[in-house]
Amino acid sequence: MWEQRDRTLRVLRVVRHKNSNRVMTACYAGVVGLAFVLALINNNDVSASVAPKDKLDYLILESSVADNYDNPSIYPQSSIENIRSLFEMVRYEESVKTIEHEIKLAKGDTFIKILTDLGMGYQEANDIYLTLKPVYKPEKLRAGQIIHITTTVDTDKDVLISLDNITIEPKAGERYIVEKDDNNKYVAKSVKDELIEEVKTLSGVIDGNLSSSMNKAGVPSKVVANFINIFAYSIDFRRDIKKGDKFEIIFENHLTPDGKLVKTGNILYASLQLRKDKIALYRYKDKSGNVDYYDEKGYAMKKTLYRKPLAFQAARISSPFGKRRHPIKKKIIVHWGVDYAAPKGTAIYAGGDGVVQKAGWNGGYGKYIKIRHNSEYSTAYGHMSKIAKGIRPGTRVKQGQIIGYVGSTGLSTGPHLHYEVVKNGKRVNPLKIKAAAGENLKGKELKSFKQEVAEVKSLYRSMFAQASSDKVASR
Repeated sequence: MWEQRDRTLRVLRVVRHKNSNRVMTACYAGVVGLAFVLALINNNDVSASVAPKDKLDYLILESSVADNYDNPSIYPQSSIENIRSLFEMVRYEESVKTIEHEIKLAKGDTFIKILTDLGMGYQEANDIYLTLKPVYKPEKLRAGQIIHITTTVDTDKDVLISLDNITIEPKAGERYIVEKDDNNKYVAKSVKDELIEEVKTLSGVIDGNLSSSMNKAGVPSKVVANFINIFAYSIDFRRDIKKGDKFEIIFENHLTPDGKLVKTGNILYASLQLRKDKIALYRYKDKSGNVDYYDEKGYAMKKTLYRKPLAFQAARISSPFGKRRHPIKKKIIVHWGVDYAAPKGTAIYAGGDGVVQKAGWNGGYGKYIKIRHNSEYSTAYGHMSKIAKGIRPGTRVKQGQIIGYVGSTGLSTGPHLHYEVVKNGKRVNPLKIKAAAGENLKGKELKSFKQEVAEVKSLYRSMFAQASSDKVASR
């Protein structure tokens, strides 16, 4: 039928071009009109068959209809109306566009404002907000976040026809979608990708500080922080690590199906080669669910309380343990701890597992926390800017858990952490303690641990061997 329409239109175009008589033109146009009417009856999606190359054909036919609108002998009124409807359908089809929006939230933007800015009415925007809220709270949106929205728009009239899809992806592998169902009602759903677990093996030579060297080798910052925490019980990262020392690490990654990193997992193996000494640690989860790191013989690595319980490991000692001239009292008195100068707000860690005994204001110490680790040892932390949420007397904490933040409260001349270690009720030098903070493995636990060590060593050998061969091949 459409082939017949095209042939008829071409004949009509030629006839009009040669200025033939009106009756013949009308006859041809009538045939075309009839074809269009029949097409409208038999095809509910006529506009989908209209190609841009036919635009001139429509203009010719529309002109003919306009010239003979009042002449029923040439065009029956019903045919004219059907043809006009088709013209309107074609023009509407050409002006309607689907637009993909990638909107970066600016400061002050809200979910409803974004929708109303696209041309949606406030009430409908609010309905979508309420639809999305049980799945994802739009209040969580932050400046800089990207939202993908698909709309259908009448570009001639610059009018929003419909909002077809909203996709919010707060992090890789996790999406929240709003779209219409079969009943033309908005529905919201969450989609989470099934993550792929990857075991990653990396090594490198330390040039400068450990963090930057590990980052340069491809170790994510979060993994670097965990790596440092594992060794913090016995290594002073400011003094013990030198240029040329080496590190090795095996850790888990969780990826989306398209390879995007969603989160990092556990460190399975970590080692530091400090000149001639190598410290190698293996992760193990015991039958009670406790996780710790041990050497290959099953000796617990958390043998001592932290010497420097700070996120800022480069913090210098501003005042050592022992007698000194007090900077405020201006007299010689004993300083019962070690002061570490660090920027205000630096995270302070629990020096070991234990229970909080005090948390609050304590005279010259300012904001202060004391933790009992066992029957022998306690630690204290002074001059904090604030105490971490949830830290109060009776709270059980883990070694490395954030308990507060560096400040300058109480008798203090600048931001620093005053750190004390108490042994059997007597304050001792934190830099000289050797407090046991973990239990060595034995019996069935030791046997199970050694099996895991053997598996990690096998993995270590194969993955590092592969990495070495890849380097050779790339040369």
